[in-house]
Amino acid sequence: MQTLSASSGPARRKRQAGGAGADSPDFITALARGLDVLRCFRLGPQALGNQELARLTGLPKPTISRITFTLTELAYLRYHPDTGKYSPGHAALSLGFGLLAGLAVRDLAKADMTTLASQTGAAVALGTFDGDAMVYVEAIHGSSALYLRLPVGYRASLDTAMGRAYLAALDDATRQALMAQAGLSPQLMEEALRDSEAGGCCFAIGQWQSGINAAAIAFRALTGEGVFVLSCGGPADLLPETVLRERVAPALQAIAQRLGGG
Repeated sequence: MQTLSASSGPARRKRQAGGAGADSPDFITALARGLDVLRCFRLGPQALGNQELARLTGLPKPTISRITFTLTELAYLRYHPDTGKYSPGHAALSLGFGLLAGLAVRDLAKADMTTLASQTGAAVALGTFDGDAMVYVEAIHGSSALYLRLPVGYRASLDTAMGRAYLAALDDATRQALMAQAGLSPQLMEEALRDSEAGGCCFAIGQWQSGINAAAIAFRALTGEGVFVLSCGGPADLLPETVLRERVAPALQAIAQRLGGG
């Protein structure tokens, strides 16, 4: 299978910890710190206080206090005086909505995703890599997917079918670096690589969550927006391994070919 560059996704972080970018004279440290604070809120909807943000970012609490004050003044954060904590403000939310609205591949994929979700009764998702996880940019839920209604914005770990498909599509050096960063064992990818080389899809059979099966495939969008992964998952009684391999995988492959211009 053709490998895909890890840096091609629209959500790919340009700066990694200790990366060369931070040494550039054009690098604005104060801006990077502010974005690091905002990035803490991607882990979930919970409000966070200055002490928690200091722990998550490794920044001194006085620095965090100045950053949260500034972000609150600009409406990127909202302050809750009853708890002394912060949550994303309207300005931050508008950035995410703007990105989603501008993703052409999301619009192109929606009809095929809806059809597959209807045919299988399962959950169908489109995701892209963001720093340390796969983030959903679209999610369609079939009639039997009430148990697994993971929303747009959900962050799937790299040991899921979606994460494995993304890793399997990368060159070996990039894949090994991301696996080490995520603490994944090489054995995890052996079967995924075999499956990917055989037909493009990777599978997670009860491994991400007991009783849940899923298949996924990575592709480079014909829109030029980067690398995305399409997945389909559901309970094992709805999507046994044979159904995933014989029916769902070919459907995912066909959709990925259309979206990738292949």
